[in-house]
Amino acid sequence: MSALYFPELGQYALTLALMFAFLQAVVPTIGVFRRDDVLQWYAKPLCVGQALATIAGFLILAICFVLDDFSVAYVANHSNSLLPWYYKVSAVWGGHEGSLLLWILMLTLWSLAVAFNAKSLPQDMLARVLAVMGMIGVGFFLFMLLTSNPFERVLPTIPKDGVDLNPLLQDFGLIIHPPMLYMGYVGFSVAFAFAIAALWSGRLDAAWAKWSRPWTNMAWACLTLGIALGSWWAYYELGWGGWWFWDPVENASLLPWLMGTALIHSLAVTEKRGIFKSWTLLLAIFAFSLSLLGTFLVRSGVLTSVHAFATDPERGVFILLLLGVFVGGALLLYALRVPEVSGQISFSGSSRESFLLLNNLLLVAATSTVLLGTLAPLLVDAMGAGKISVGPPYFNLMFVPLAIGLMLLMGIGAAARWKNTPWSSFNKKLWWTLLVTAVLGLVFPFLYGDGFNIWVSLGIWVSAWVFAATGVDVWDKTNRSSGRWQGWVSTSRSYKGMVLAHLGVAMTALGVTVVANYAVEKDIRLSPGQSVKVAEYRVDLVEVTAMRGANFVADQGHIRMYRDDHLVATLNPQKRKYLVQRNVMTEADIDVGLFKDLYVSLGEPLENGAWAVRVHIKPMVRWLWLGAIFMAWGGGLALMDARYRARKPKLLQAGLVTQVAQ
Repeated sequence: MSALYFPELGQYALTLALMFAFLQAVVPTIGVFRRDDVLQWYAKPLCVGQALATIAGFLILAICFVLDDFSVAYVANHSNSLLPWYYKVSAVWGGHEGSLLLWILMLTLWSLAVAFNAKSLPQDMLARVLAVMGMIGVGFFLFMLLTSNPFERVLPTIPKDGVDLNPLLQDFGLIIHPPMLYMGYVGFSVAFAFAIAALWSGRLDAAWAKWSRPWTNMAWACLTLGIALGSWWAYYELGWGGWWFWDPVENASLLPWLMGTALIHSLAVTEKRGIFKSWTLLLAIFAFSLSLLGTFLVRSGVLTSVHAFATDPERGVFILLLLGVFVGGALLLYALRVPEVSGQISFSGSSRESFLLLNNLLLVAATSTVLLGTLAPLLVDAMGAGKISVGPPYFNLMFVPLAIGLMLLMGIGAAARWKNTPWSSFNKKLWWTLLVTAVLGLVFPFLYGDGFNIWVSLGIWVSAWVFAATGVDVWDKTNRSSGRWQGWVSTSRSYKGMVLAHLGVAMTALGVTVVANYAVEKDIRLSPGQSVKVAEYRVDLVEVTAMRGANFVADQGHIRMYRDDHLVATLNPQKRKYLVQRNVMTEADIDVGLFKDLYVSLGEPLENGAWAVRVHIKPMVRWLWLGAIFMAWGGGLALMDARYRARKPKLLQAGLVTQVAQ
């Protein structure tokens, strides 16, 4: 078939996918109400059809980019014939329409994964879950085809070349960050679907938590990596050396992550002890609701951000309508069904249940704090009360104390037992740990910096506390006659995952504390052959030369950094000018180290051949992303626990399962 008809073929594929999504929502639902096993069985093949059609549409759009089909408006607005092929592929999700198609592709892939990895689910439960996923798909396919069609043609006048991809997005980060972020973002739809299916069926026992938990862990791990990749990308690409700025669109991904963190802890309690069931259902609804809210913020045009895609208010209204339908419907069903939740199990104030409940309350408080700071300027503006700005000072003041409280609970909660833990047990295990880490927190600012700093002391204290308390707990639980290593091997993957995730949180907190308080940032003027002292380093500008890339020209600096007259780094930052859009961009160069980054970016040319140069010394900044890797590793390891691979779940344990008649 001629490539001339590829856009129409892609349009047909997405329309077919919409039809499959509609049937996936309707046919199993009818089967559930009629108790017809055949109609319920159709949920899986309809899910396969929707996924295949969506994949076909996505691949066709990618082909249109690679073949430079500028008759497609989206391709013409986000590509160019000079763009390297790998950026043409990633440009598929470099704008609003394509990123929305990626969102939907992830939704269909998650549905497909559930359909083929749900051997332990009763057929009627699987039918309900896939029907809910189909309903979500219908809403987003309609949104895309009616307001954001990626195959819309530019006819009859076809541009000779494209506008080009935003230079900020011409980077490896675009290739990996959005897909990973969306895998996490959209993955919470599975937890949402399980919650709705449980409410719909009246099967409000601990079983649904067991079914939902591995999927939630996977979504959380993907979102953790996605947020970390976005932070890393901004750090090296934007040229200002920052890793988080409390940007509203950054917050849009943090909100479901915080709620998802509360959800995975609450699911653990519901599965193990059969309590917090109504609370866990509510968290599942809110986690996905915040994912939808993030989609609204990014695509509605209400925010001005380098991350935001759309400026068409019609799109924002459509997503707001979807948000109202899904969230409103879910909360209505919750209100109708939650009185049926029964079963009270006692536990003491020193039990693991109590500490996990406090963990949840602090996480919800942190989520509310970020949500308020993000939405307040929008609400004030919408009410015509003027414009306000909510920036880092608010978030740091409100969020950081909650984070410190959470980390203190982490160390105690890991050592607690279910049902009841004698306080003497905590005294025996943790009192000396608390004392030693507190002393370390007090001493560290004097050893590392110039004097006492309360925030540094608190950050070092809680980071060291989590490291030490986790180590003490591992030491205690691996006390086996066959040896510590064998004891560690014998622990469950779920426990190993928890340990890795908690260590990851401590690593990230340690990195944040050190880099936020001890980073050195200096703008200097340098001429070729000149040297300037920055902290303990001597910065030499050797020369600035011209170079050309595939679709840009650049001035490239050759900078050497010395410490005690020993060469420690040779850096080559660039000032790029892109040939199509004529944008001028800064490309920093970084000497990467586990304990310190040397970061240099080239500013504007000055008189007499001099250049403005920005030098950053970033201690322990890598620990931010190393911690995120450990967190995601822990989440992935936990979902591989043996009890989630069983074909037949043991639903009737400890008398916790109480099925309500349909």
